[in-house]
Amino acid sequence: MTQALTVLTQVGILVFVVAGMAAMGLGLSVPQIVAPLRAPRLVAAVLVANFVVVPVVAVGAARLLPMDEASAAAVILIGCAAGAPFLPTLAGLAKGDAATAVGVMVLLMVLTVGFAPVVVPRVLEGATVSPGDIASSLVVYMLVPLALGLALRARYPSFAGQAAAALQRASTTGLAVGIVAGLLVTWRDVLGSVGSWIFVGTGLVLLVGLIAGWLTGLGRPVEDRQVLALATAQRNVSAALVIAASLGSDAMVRTLVAALVVPVVLILVAGELGRRSAGTAPTLADPPGPATS
Repeated sequence: MTQALTVLTQVGILVFVVAGMAAMGLGLSVPQIVAPLRAPRLVAAVLVANFVVVPVVAVGAARLLPMDEASAAAVILIGCAAGAPFLPTLAGLAKGDAATAVGVMVLLMVLTVGFAPVVVPRVLEGATVSPGDIASSLVVYMLVPLALGLALRARYPSFAGQAAAALQRASTTGLAVGIVAGLLVTWRDVLGSVGSWIFVGTGLVLLVGLIAGWLTGLGRPVEDRQVLALATAQRNVSAALVIAASLGSDAMVRTLVAALVVPVVLILVAGELGRRSAGTAPTLADPPGPATS
């Protein structure tokens, strides 16, 4: 039964990622995705928040909080891996800009391939980081479906809308199946971690990520700031799990626990942001900021 649930978890998450990325490509164009990245100050702020502020906080939490070695490793790995395919889904729940979400997501994922192999072994003894392992999942499961979606939208625009809606439904279903099956597989590990400092460390990374990401969007529309906050808080748990495999079963279990906590918390946060956005009249919203910063 456990093996079947594990396979179901993997299949559900795979469907979520591949279908979601293809749906994003079918709903957007390359200029839309690139536009947010043409603001140098914004890009610099996003990079500092994701590759300096959050990793420093994660390492500090792992060093200063009285957590066991496996939990400390999990917090560091979560903090050092930025960019995740879950971001467009969170942006949708928060009523944020999809193009900004995809552009920032791709930027962070690509840079994590170079960042993690250099930084993680320096702050986490025994960690083995293979850029190829991280890059392969990034290319095959994320960038290729996104590129195919963009190409199909450019060639068959009338088909793109219906296909994107169907793929988005498949992605949402895959996410639900993956999370439920994953919780059924790991519930003993989750309960066994209750009372440990891993929840405090992970919560600290999430909180700092939300604040740092929000601050990177100063001067921009509130919808962009919400996306940037979620982008910084949502870490690349796939990359973190790839690295955790080199540290042994205890670190793997703790990283998996953190990997389940992060999206569940951020789904609630994004949903609340979306409800607030839907219930706020345009005249009361934050004034729009400049197109570039």
